Amino acid sequence: MDNAIATTHDAGVHEEHEHIALPQHRHHFETEEQQREAGSFGMWLFLLTEIMFFGGMFFAYLLYRNWYYPAFAAASNQLNVPMGAANTAILITSGFAMALGVYYAEVRDRKKLVIALIVTTIFGCAFLGVKYFEYKEKYELHHIPGSGFSVSMFVNPQAFPQYPDTFAEKPLAPDMAQHTQLFFFLYFAMTGMHALHMIIGIGLLVWLIWRANRGEFSEGYVAPIENFGLYWHFVDIVWLFLFPLLYLINRHPLK
Repeated sequence: MDNAIATTHDAGVHEEHEHIALPQHRHHFETEEQQREAGSFGMWLFLLTEIMFFGGMFFAYLLYRNWYYPAFAAASNQLNVPMGAANTAILITSGFAMALGVYYAEVRDRKKLVIALIVTTIFGCAFLGVKYFEYKEKYELHHIPGSGFSVSMFVNPQAFPQYPDTFAEKPLAPDMAQHTQLFFFLYFAMTGMHALHMIIGIGLLVWLIWRANRGEFSEGYVAPIENFGLYWHFVDIVWLFLFPLLYLINRHPLK
């Protein structure tokens, strides 16, 4: 009889331990797994809205590019391909570091997780630094859409021999040259929105580094790291589409 009571008591204690919630467990979820699945579903739903948002800009870009291809090609040749390629390499590297961060969170290696997140942050800041110099170059060339925008480089490229990528052999007609401003409007809208996502991501990385350093993701609770990894990889993928579409249009003079 006593053995039966002891067995029942041990089973009750064991069952109680099974239902003890971790500090991150929210009361409205029955289990940790349910909370993790709900968070993952929410992140994928958010990324779906992001795909629709960027998809609208991509559609507008492709539509106007088809209508005003000579203007878009000429304007594209004024973008700095080495800087764009450098940023592509930077983002791919940051994505690799973020993937390592997710792995180290899952194996509960706090120190390496923090290092991976810091490396991701550094490369994210490097991307924004390169983008700053790109924008600065566009400002100096008067390629910022608005009242100060200049089409002279596209109408009379012979006057700018320091820029050999210009379509020197086939200048644009003034009416077509005006549409280069539309290209730069879309360029700044798309890359600017992408940069905004990078800034938000870096802010979240700082917050995750602080939490990871406290050991919050070293006890099996890694959902925030996994979900942020999805966000960061999405931002990387968007750039992998932006780079060829914006920078690599007909990279040789028109004949």
